[in-house]
Amino acid sequence: MCYVTPAALSLQQAIPNTCSAKSLGPGQRLTIGVQALAGQQTITSLAEDFDVSRKFVYQQRDIVQAALDDVFAPAVADDKVLFHLPVTKAWLRQVVLVLILSGHSSYRGVIEFFRDILDSNLSLGTIYNIVRDAMSKAGPLNQRVRLDNIEIPGLDEIFQAGQPVLVGADIRSTYCFLLSAVEQRDAETWGVHLLELKERGLAPQATVADFGTGIRAGLKLAEVAVPCRGDVFHAEMDITALVTYLENRAYDTIAAHHKLATQKAKTKRQGRPAQAISQKVACAEQAQTKAIALADDVALLARWLHGDVFAVSALPYADRCIVYDFIVAEFKAREPLCPHRIGPVVTLLAKHRDELLAFAEQLDEDLDNLAAAFEVPVLLVRQMFDVHRLDPRTPQRWQKEQSLRQQLGQRFYALEAAIRDLASRVVRASSIIENINSRLRSYFFLRRHLGNDYLTLLQFFLNHRRFLRSERHERVGKSPAELLTGETHPHWLEMLGYQRFRQS
Repeated sequence: MCYVTPAALSLQQAIPNTCSAKSLGPGQRLTIGVQALAGQQTITSLAEDFDVSRKFVYQQRDIVQAALDDVFAPAVADDKVLFHLPVTKAWLRQVVLVLILSGHSSYRGVIEFFRDILDSNLSLGTIYNIVRDAMSKAGPLNQRVRLDNIEIPGLDEIFQAGQPVLVGADIRSTYCFLLSAVEQRDAETWGVHLLELKERGLAPQATVADFGTGIRAGLKLAEVAVPCRGDVFHAEMDITALVTYLENRAYDTIAAHHKLATQKAKTKRQGRPAQAISQKVACAEQAQTKAIALADDVALLARWLHGDVFAVSALPYADRCIVYDFIVAEFKAREPLCPHRIGPVVTLLAKHRDELLAFAEQLDEDLDNLAAAFEVPVLLVRQMFDVHRLDPRTPQRWQKEQSLRQQLGQRFYALEAAIRDLASRVVRASSIIENINSRLRSYFFLRRHLGNDYLTLLQFFLNHRRFLRSERHERVGKSPAELLTGETHPHWLEMLGYQRFRQS
């Protein structure tokens, strides 16, 4: 038996590992394997050239050979058995739930799937019992999640066959904490549900909603004493619809004028009197000029609202209010030209300025806090915030950024990271609610009448299904519940008590 002394062991640990094979990159390993497979050099000479062992060369050759065999292998026959499934009653129940929730299938569609694919008969009552069992398990799981981490929730109402459904979701994590079918959407109904949510820890910094009176009155009844911001999304949608309507009307006047002008030219060529048609052409030209001017003016005002007033920029709140009031005044001045379409937009903008610009007031406060934290003038922070919005491909951004870097010195990069984080957290709209509503529609159309038990199951599924893709990389592979709580959970089927199939 051979013993190694502590001195010898420390000497071995001190000697660096100089193995050449470990230092070779993927490209060099590929070269060794290809050359060995080609046979133009002996294994021994290749080992000497690359300062590796003959065994290592053989290994790389085998790897390359396996890769080639895999690429040129014949296609697998369609009827070849790939793996076997242990078909049990529990597995069939999972199939039913996945078809209904993931596949958006109706109960009749599940019956057809079992008949056509599994050669098995399944009754409506059996499907109902499977779904009912899942509903009873989903309710307690929904109630178990605390809502303390929700900073800004979005609130909205959706309708199915005339029945209102109250919807609430966290803007950051997309977690749906409220999904309830109700008889009325008045203040009392909203107040009761909000009080129940407060018992689960809901204490937001602010809320976002459209301009429904029931939601805002319900917040007051429930004593949710935080600002309720106006949903910029709905306001911009109404303005966009107005712009589109006026543009289409302008195109119609252009077409009408062109048609009359063509008739006038034809009348003159035929030598007939053209006085009557000339008057029509003149009137059509005046209508065309007015319609084009109105469409252009309204489109310009809409661009100012979208690009300046409602933008996530460093424009101070007071300045936004001045520009906002100017735009509303310009809209009102043009209201007589199209009262039935411009009038509602003017009313909306005039009544809800404070709610629509609430995000900008909070942004002003956040920028002031950043300036105080980094001990720099707030003007520099605002300039840096606007530079952050510029396209990185434009020279103007780098020129302005270079000037700010010289003024801020070592504080530049930390401040830049803080500004980037702040910009990503600005909430102007409840777009997440609209996203959830669109996903709910694909389930609602399958049945005319909704029950709260069914909505409870939908809420559980949407909150615990992990995202396959997202524009925000931090959401990919995580569920809304995981994003809200920061804690992982099993697959939603496993949470309902099922054991998922895995290939051996």
